[in-house]
Amino acid sequence: MLHEWVVMPTCLPTVVRRCHACASDRFRANGKFRVNAHHKLLDVWLLVLCTACGDTAKLTVLERVNVRSVRPELLDRMHENDPGLAAELLQDPVLRRRNRIALDWTNAWRLDTGGSDHLDRAVIDVSVRFAARIPVRPVRLIAEACGLSRAEVERLIGEGNLVSAVRLSGKLSGDFSFTLKP
Repeated sequence: MLHEWVVMPTCLPTVVRRCHACASDRFRANGKFRVNAHHKLLDVWLLVLCTACGDTAKLTVLERVNVRSVRPELLDRMHENDPGLAAELLQDPVLRRRNRIALDWTNAWRLDTGGSDHLDRAVIDVSVRFAARIPVRPVRLIAEACGLSRAEVERLIGEGNLVSAVRLSGKLSGDFSFTLKP
């Protein structure tokens, strides 16, 4: 039987970027947008707050874009300060590159295993699905879900008792599956 685990965000990730007002490099997004119109052109920013001093920084979402080229429902979501839209935009690699930011997902996600009834079986097949592109270490996920240490998970990989089509060392942010023979 195939078990499905889901990596789910619990809140918006921390934005890693240097603060101009203090020495901090952490900002928190609260889902607020600033929309500015220049006749028929729009500028849109996602506002983030420094975790140390509270200073506001703007992440450019749209710059000098014709109003007619923006879908009305997207503009409505920006005006309504939709936190779901903020989460989607922070996932966008183009936005991250343009604004020279990185994301820190520490304490911003959880693993839903659907219960731990699978641990007593001889062989378990698990499919891990990501609800958002959250970079996590598969070894950490497996250790946490199965109640093992990371060293034990590494040992299982080395012995061939934990196998996957993807490399389990390093970080992954896309769906994968594995088979565990405890």
